[in-house]
Amino acid sequence: MPLPFDIPDAPEVLDRREGPYGEVVLRRHGELLQIIANGCFLMDTSDGRSERLLVDAALSALAGRPSPRLLIGGLGVGFSLAHAAADPRWGGITVVERERAVIDWHLDGPLAALSGAALADPRSKIVEADLLDYVNETCDTFDAVCLDIDNGPDWTVTEGNDSLYSEAGLAGCARVLRPGGVLAVWSARPSPEFEGTMGNAGFQQVRTEEIPVARGVPDVVHLAVRPG
Repeated sequence: MPLPFDIPDAPEVLDRREGPYGEVVLRRHGELLQIIANGCFLMDTSDGRSERLLVDAALSALAGRPSPRLLIGGLGVGFSLAHAAADPRWGGITVVERERAVIDWHLDGPLAALSGAALADPRSKIVEADLLDYVNETCDTFDAVCLDIDNGPDWTVTEGNDSLYSEAGLAGCARVLRPGGVLAVWSARPSPEFEGTMGNAGFQQVRTEEIPVARGVPDVVHLAVRPG
């Protein structure tokens, strides 16, 4: 006998891996691709507005600086990378991602449809590394750093990610920023406390931009400038 209501199809697991930071899963639910970390939903391919704002807000804050170089922390489903690569004003785009599985899903997996053109752009490159290690060790410098890691400063689901949003973690980001460079941080909800941390870490012109939503708590982008 048919049921009196529709039951949505269960998500289909496309890949499941145990990495150094726990389990990561890529699954398909209808037309959406979803990334799950340690059993907690992180992101999907449903929207991307906040990731695009992350990149655009950083570029706007650079006020016309020619051919700026961008560092993106976290590859995710590729929205930030794809949007940056679609803008010819960026002179270089480096993405740091520590999960090998996520990189593979973009290079030759289901997420390649979103990021393939961006990765083929000669301005783009992926670095497999922990972002904190990278910003404290690299000799490269950037005009903008965009962080899109975990769920933001107030709700991390992967152990160790909270240190990125500490004063010490932000000092590493400042280390790779050129004078007057911009730090943009995506968050699943506003965080006045994190604004204070950015100021305590030496950043100036701290502000927050919200993504309008019909209901619920908005995603936000926290912005700040390295003095100089």
